[in-house]
Amino acid sequence: MTTFADNRRALFDFEILEKSSAGLELLGTEVKSIKDGKMNLRGSFINIRGNEAFLVSADIPAYQPKNAPPDYDARRARKLLISKREIEELRTAEATKSLTIIPLLVYNKGRFLKIDIAIARGKKKFDKRQAIRKRDIERDLGRSL
Repeated sequence: MTTFADNRRALFDFEILEKSSAGLELLGTEVKSIKDGKMNLRGSFINIRGNEAFLVSADIPAYQPKNAPPDYDARRARKLLISKREIEELRTAEATKSLTIIPLLVYNKGRFLKIDIAIARGKKKFDKRQAIRKRDIERDLGRSL
């Protein structure tokens, strides 16, 4: 399993409540671009429309910009391949106050590209400060030992 893109900022900004994985519906050039390590998940989220889930505002630039179609949009909404039961779970979580659905990382499983998604709650500023303080204490303990 190779990780092609991860969303490290999400782990700092959100408290992860539940994780799952899904497939991605991509174009061939987008797959090449992701495998080349050009995908960026910062600021992206999962949106439920009807009976489908979409990855919104994830940046996948063209593999070869000069050969890309003129109407290629690097931040277009990409469909997630998940079951109806999982979509219903995500829909109820999205309807719940202060919960959001975010992508965590993109990896391959065999020849397929998968994305880990999480139901998360946004952290408050003091929670982020506590996380920084805890990380600094652990780092200092590691140095002293």
